Amino acid sequence: MTGPSHPPSAADIVIIGGAVIGSSTAYHIAKDPAFNGRVVVIEKDPTYTSCASALSAASIRQQFSSPVNIHISLYGIDFLRNIGEHLAIDGEKPEIGLHEGGYLYLETTPGAPVLTETQRLQTGLGADIVLFDPEGLKKQFSWLMVDDLAAGAWGRSGEGWFDGWGLMQAFRKKARHLGVTYIDGEVTGIERDGETITHVVLKDGTRIACGAVLNAAGASGGRELAATAGIDIPVHSKKRCVFSFTCKGDVPNAPLLIDTSGTWFRPEGHRTAEGQMFICGGSPGEQDPDSKTFDVEWSLFDELYWPALASRVPAFEQIKQGRAWAGHYDMCALDHNAIIGRAVGLKNFYLANGFSGHGLQQSPAIGRGLSELMVHGRYQTLDLSDLGHERVVANRPLLEKNVI
Repeated sequence: MTGPSHPPSAADIVIIGGAVIGSSTAYHIAKDPAFNGRVVVIEKDPTYTSCASALSAASIRQQFSSPVNIHISLYGIDFLRNIGEHLAIDGEKPEIGLHEGGYLYLETTPGAPVLTETQRLQTGLGADIVLFDPEGLKKQFSWLMVDDLAAGAWGRSGEGWFDGWGLMQAFRKKARHLGVTYIDGEVTGIERDGETITHVVLKDGTRIACGAVLNAAGASGGRELAATAGIDIPVHSKKRCVFSFTCKGDVPNAPLLIDTSGTWFRPEGHRTAEGQMFICGGSPGEQDPDSKTFDVEWSLFDELYWPALASRVPAFEQIKQGRAWAGHYDMCALDHNAIIGRAVGLKNFYLANGFSGHGLQQSPAIGRGLSELMVHGRYQTLDLSDLGHERVVANRPLLEKNVI
């Protein structure tokens, strides 16, 4: 089912932003038997080429330190494993290439107690996380340098990577199939009457009356959009570069590894005659300004990422550098956790912003939760209140110890 060529004059629910979070929420609302209204998704970039869903490294982990994030990802991996049951259309099941290669967090002596503590929490909630000492790490990953390490935590199952573009498109196609209307347009304003949002205004002047509005605009404008409704959220657009390289050396069964330096890498695709391809990235360091450009910072690879990886994996001392790209995190400056739920002070304005790089993996549970909140007025399956806007207003961060 396709949307009209012109925007409708009214909708029960307007979702601003049609990438993975917006489309997951639209799908979950549309499939709810209790909802019989109209959902309209407004997306300003119908090619989706610059959205985080398309440019992310697309991975999923349970190795968080806060219970709500662990529960979100436990549901997420179950959804991804059974995606055909959820998002098939007329018997055609989407394929997202889920590979449960695991995450591997490495720590030196100062960080080992935190790793041990969080692993205990994760396994207690049902995640399959194995804690290694240096000897165990070397036995499991023979190509790894462990001399400076005290511990490592590896997701034996339930963690890995997948096709983020494929997941986003599967949500989007299923939502349209269920009757959700998608329109191309840019929301430039929000009209409110006291505590109620009455209309969204498009760049061409079109006004759409709405029963409720979800801000899922991402790094490209989520904060600015909230501001038009009188809401200030501490969300910033931070550029992250991903680099590819090929290694002829043998690095078998590599997980997504997070080094003690903060640099990460994981395999990409199948081994060829030229070797195994990997991708890598990390934080750019102390200088991390807000950015909306897509220029690749090539010096990061030469000066930060490659030296760290070559020290950790000797096979990476000889590599062939490949292509690279840049995308953006909508980074929550308060605590690197998403801001989810009804905006404080407004009755019908909802937030899904500041995912800080976790949007793809969290999209199944966040879409489900927001749909419950918007349709039924409360969370019914997993309580996401810890991620609510209230913590932002109260300056009460939900501290997350496992930040990449």
